[in-house]
Amino acid sequence: MTVDVFAADEQVFRPMEVERWASLARAVLDAEGVRIDTEVSLLFVDEDTIAELNTRFLGRSGSTDVLAFPIDDEPAVAGRSPDQGGAGPGGVVAEDDVPLLLGDVVLCPAVASRHAEEHGVGLDDEVALLVVHGLLHLLGMDHEDAGEAEQMERREQELLDRFYRRLE
Repeated sequence: MTVDVFAADEQVFRPMEVERWASLARAVLDAEGVRIDTEVSLLFVDEDTIAELNTRFLGRSGSTDVLAFPIDDEPAVAGRSPDQGGAGPGGVVAEDDVPLLLGDVVLCPAVASRHAEEHGVGLDDEVALLVVHGLLHLLGMDHEDAGEAEQMERREQELLDRFYRRLE
C-alpha cells in the first residue's frame, strides 16, 4: 500500500514545512485504516485563494482556515470514454492498480495564525489540527450536529496526541 501525499506551499505568509505536514497526513491516513493505494493533496494557500475557493465551492464569503474537497466516492474506473473498455487496445487495468483519489485539503496559514492566537496556541499546533481535521472530512467525518462534532473532535485529539504531540 502506498499513500502519496502531494504537498505544496503556494503562499508567502510563512514558509510551511510541507514534508512535515505530509508525514503527519500519511500517519493519520494509516491510523484511519486506509489500506489501498491512495493519493491526497495538501495545499497551503493565501487568503485570497482560500476566499475564492470558499465562495466558489461552498457559497460562503470570506476566507477560512481549511477546506476539504473529497473526490467523488464512486469507484475509480480504468478505461477510456466512451467505451470504458480498458487502458488501451486489448489492455485491461486491474482496479487494484488504480489509486484512490481521496481529495484535497487546502489550508490558509494566515487565517490559521489568527485562530492560533485566539486559541492561545502556536501556529504549528493550529496547522496540525487543521491537517487532521481536513483529512477526517475527506474520510467522511463531519460536525453538522453536536454528536458528530464531539466524535470528530475526540478523534482529532487522539490522532494529534499519537502523531503530532509526541514529535514536539
